[in-house]
Amino acid sequence: MAPTAAAPQRIALLAFPGIRGFDVSVVHEVWGVDRTDRGVPPFELRRAAPDRTPVPMRGGLSLTPDRTLAWLRRADLVVVPGLDDHLAPAPSPVLDALRHAHERGTPIAALCGGAFTLAQAGLLDGRRAITHWNLTHLLRRHHPRVTVVPDALFLHDDNLWTSAGTAAGIDLCLHLVRVTHGAEAAATIARSMVTAPFRTGTQAQFIEHPTPRADRDADALAAVREYALAHLAEPHTVASLAARTGMSPRSFARRFQATTGTTPLHWLITQRVAAAQKLLELTDHPIPEVARRSGFGSEVTMRQHFTGHLATSPRDYRAAFRQPAGSSPIAR
Repeated sequence: MAPTAAAPQRIALLAFPGIRGFDVSVVHEVWGVDRTDRGVPPFELRRAAPDRTPVPMRGGLSLTPDRTLAWLRRADLVVVPGLDDHLAPAPSPVLDALRHAHERGTPIAALCGGAFTLAQAGLLDGRRAITHWNLTHLLRRHHPRVTVVPDALFLHDDNLWTSAGTAAGIDLCLHLVRVTHGAEAAATIARSMVTAPFRTGTQAQFIEHPTPRADRDADALAAVREYALAHLAEPHTVASLAARTGMSPRSFARRFQATTGTTPLHWLITQRVAAAQKLLELTDHPIPEVARRSGFGSEVTMRQHFTGHLATSPRDYRAAFRQPAGSSPIAR
């Protein structure tokens, strides 16, 4: 997915009538703002459509394309916004352009209801996909050849990315920055957007509204997560974290998953991987020291989890994303 070191990553925002203004704004905020002064790599974001006619959107908005669909042949990544009418047929040139982009091996990311556009193009046939939790039944009914995953924030199958609704589109965009340019670049963009820098794609997208008792539990769980993040190098178990909340380990694990959408241990490993990424990018600590500081205890354990989460080794990650001394981005 990564472009050459000297050239900006080329992002094609696919534009056609009916796309959602929110998703367009997310794509522009992630890839359309120049943050090179803060250490973020340069991006070239283009709005590609069948022609240069302004694209109408809901609420009296419109989007003016600056490239035709032919520009998709140059793109390093194609992003498909969600839709206002999920069953409206996309223009045939758009569907053809998506098929050709996939045949060329270009990664394609669909936000929220953008999965319906990929499904119309036949790209999701026989593949796993996700969309907004309230639309999964619709996607399954109208596109029965798609394996609709019932609950996730985003997922990847054969160079095709799909995401759940609204905020999950932000998670997917930041994840795509992270896997291409490293955790610190994604974190810098997230700080600028005042949003969470990392939520794993397997996290549940829908959590029931808490009751007053659950609110009290959530406060305790937030405090224990903050403690664990401040003491990642220390050993933690479900029992030791539960003890800090006054809950039994069983109640703690159940409430933790209900509140966050993931298990305590999976959350902890994810945070340790993220901490290791930052240490590998920004420090010269030896790999065993990175493993110790991020809480894995040993290089072998860190390598196992690192590879499982990121499909690369700590050493290869450092070689790809190590930042020169003094180049750490500054949040503003």
